[in-house]
Amino acid sequence: MTDLWELENKIYERSGGPVCGVDEAGRGPLAGPVYAAAVILPKGLEIPGLNDSKKLSERKREELFDIITAGAVSFGIARAEVEEIEELNILNATFLAMNRAIAMLNPAPALALIDGNRNSGILTESMCVVKGDSLCADIAAASILAKVSRDRYMLDMAEAYPQYAFDQHKGYGTKLHYERIREFGPSPVHRMSFLKKMH
Repeated sequence: MTDLWELENKIYERSGGPVCGVDEAGRGPLAGPVYAAAVILPKGLEIPGLNDSKKLSERKREELFDIITAGAVSFGIARAEVEEIEELNILNATFLAMNRAIAMLNPAPALALIDGNRNSGILTESMCVVKGDSLCADIAAASILAKVSRDRYMLDMAEAYPQYAFDQHKGYGTKLHYERIREFGPSPVHRMSFLKKMH
């Protein structure tokens, strides 16, 4: 088991200021906004079962969502809308959502740890952590908040547009989803630029 606090502890030893973890959910889907979360956990907080959101069951993520939001020093959850994704492209829209989430934090972080290898659009002092959601407590927490928030949004969309079965695929490009788009055409929450590759 990797120590999820190893990286943050090193940074705290060097700089001392609050560190937040930032992650996104929903860069790949064909529909819905891209979500981002930023989290500052109390230093060294142990959350049993904390891990990359993709490795957890939906039920476990929901459970951890409540534990993280109750235990965090501060957290922000934000999104970039489908229109913003279309206008800016998905990478820039992701940065926009991340910046919105970081801006909600109080205290403001001295350093933002960004999951992945791109941070060029982040307005705060930041550092990339590749596979951060499985290496770093704050990023793992952010990955859960972003994923659960986006899934909840897509369940609302499933009620608004039941013909697309968003509750089953959450907007990702599954066989079922493509079949429904072919049958019903795109909905207002589909990302048209992502549908260009459809055959």
